[in-house]
Amino acid sequence: MRLDRRRLRVLTIAAAGALAVVLGLIMSASGTLDDVELASIDQRFQIRGVHGVPKDVVVIGIDKQSIAALQPARPPFHRTLHATAIANLTKAGARVIVYDIQFSEPTEAFDATPAAKQAAEDEDLALLDALTAAKRVVLGTDEFSDTGEPNVLFTDEDLAAARSPIGAALFFPVSGGVYRHVPYATKGFASLARAAVEKASGATLATDGFGSSGAWIDFHGPGGTLPRLAFSDVVRSAFDAAAVLDKIVVVGNTAPDLGDVHATPFGGAPMSGPEINANAISTLLRGVPLRDAAGWLNMLILVGLVALATLAALRRSAILGVLAAAGLIAGFIVVAQLAFDGGRIVDIASPVLAVGVTGLAGLVINYWFVVRDRSRLRTDFARFLPAPVVDDVIAEAGENGRLGGRRLYATVMFADLRGFTAAAERLPPETVIDVLNRYLTEMGDAVLDHGGTLVAYQGDGLMAVFGAPIEQADHADRALDAAREMRDVRLARFNAWATGNGIVDDFRMGIGLASGPVMSGNVGSERRLEYAAVGDTTNTAARLEALTKKTPHMLLVADTTRAAASRAVPDLTAVGSLDVRGRQVPASVWTLAEMRVGPADADPTPPQEAASD
Repeated sequence: MRLDRRRLRVLTIAAAGALAVVLGLIMSASGTLDDVELASIDQRFQIRGVHGVPKDVVVIGIDKQSIAALQPARPPFHRTLHATAIANLTKAGARVIVYDIQFSEPTEAFDATPAAKQAAEDEDLALLDALTAAKRVVLGTDEFSDTGEPNVLFTDEDLAAARSPIGAALFFPVSGGVYRHVPYATKGFASLARAAVEKASGATLATDGFGSSGAWIDFHGPGGTLPRLAFSDVVRSAFDAAAVLDKIVVVGNTAPDLGDVHATPFGGAPMSGPEINANAISTLLRGVPLRDAAGWLNMLILVGLVALATLAALRRSAILGVLAAAGLIAGFIVVAQLAFDGGRIVDIASPVLAVGVTGLAGLVINYWFVVRDRSRLRTDFARFLPAPVVDDVIAEAGENGRLGGRRLYATVMFADLRGFTAAAERLPPETVIDVLNRYLTEMGDAVLDHGGTLVAYQGDGLMAVFGAPIEQADHADRALDAAREMRDVRLARFNAWATGNGIVDDFRMGIGLASGPVMSGNVGSERRLEYAAVGDTTNTAARLEALTKKTPHMLLVADTTRAAASRAVPDLTAVGSLDVRGRQVPASVWTLAEMRVGPADADPTPPQEAASD
């Protein structure tokens, strides 16, 4: 039965692990954990912090400084200012100038006079002339017509002459509006970051690294991490040309009150659109270094972690299984962070969920199987062990509930009821069992009350041992006290009950005690175990009990027990040398002087009835 329960426990925990794997895979495939997964990726960005500030991308910010310096003009600035900025950046050797500013409508004249209209046209022409002269500007737009055409001021012919491609400055944030991916194309137009990189390289960028959501933007850090120049300094040529030489520069609104700010994985203050585009450009220049791990790898990780958690849960400790699951989760999170730092994003949410479910399932299952088994084991041991030592014995028994063999010095007792066989022949069966149970209860309680271990009931007799399976220095004293109580008190009480119920006038008993080394431990099969104490000492005690039939004494004590007693026993009386079977020479045998107990002292109330009063 025990083997069956063990197999059932293993199969139950294994089934829980398998269900946890299925649950994790379903939750991952269904997208239920997407928000949690994205939040964990944001945390990985924040833990990594500032990462490899680029040397080939610079942000030209229309910031508060620029707005104040270029007064009375305010955004949208006159297009002649942008033309001047383009010219100055071209002169300084900028490789590509990315304009993350929407140029949709012609400049509006201040009034209806011809001079005002001409001035407005001159503004737009100045910008177009700057684009044509530079031949290195990429224009961004986030406005498209219903037919998918970009809403840009200049004609296709003008832009072709200026060699200024259009890039879609659109992102598609999910889960809290956080910008995490840069698309490959939108409405047939390359993303602004991709258009910039293709302009710089002169080649079409491959789709490698772009998933259905786009490519992960490998942010270098929170807002303000990338190199930055003020737009006003560029307009006034008050900047170091080396800061933009052979670099991609991104021009756009960076002042928070201009509205082009968005949430990023770094949380806190939002990041400006130009800096997000600059991070995206740097990402594509580096070949999209941050990528999702392969699906098969995520699946393998989930299955492997659950397998380890399941193995831990199979240990017969409910707490150990939970701690192991928690340790696996913590270790995996550390490994996932290291993988992220190395450029691979492994799924965290589904493996953590699956391992957590496995750990909790193991806790519940182990509680029902292991804790309940230990409770049952405690009950089993308490039937033949004194209560104070049950916990110690269970600790020694270990996980399998078996006591290993130990050589101990102990005192062995055999006790037998005299006259019971003859009485049983004339009594109804139910009365026979009642008599036997009352007698064994009396004698068994005497053994347990004195710290002895009930090894076995043998018909109308019993075997007990003192000093095993837990060592007791005073094992001989305990055995002598128990034997005295059994013979002088318990037997008298049992006889008073038997006489009062008309069963028999008087019973006698035989008790044999011997001390010495015994081999103590569990014997039997997995399906049935018994505790045993075997050896020459056990044989001697059994033979002394048998010799009581040939002597007037109900108790015979081996000389080894007398010698092992740690305190004086004044009423220990020598019986003499008796021939003990198996001994080559007669053995010195002792007994205890009998204490006569009258009916008033016997208290005929059975122990179980007295306990209920």
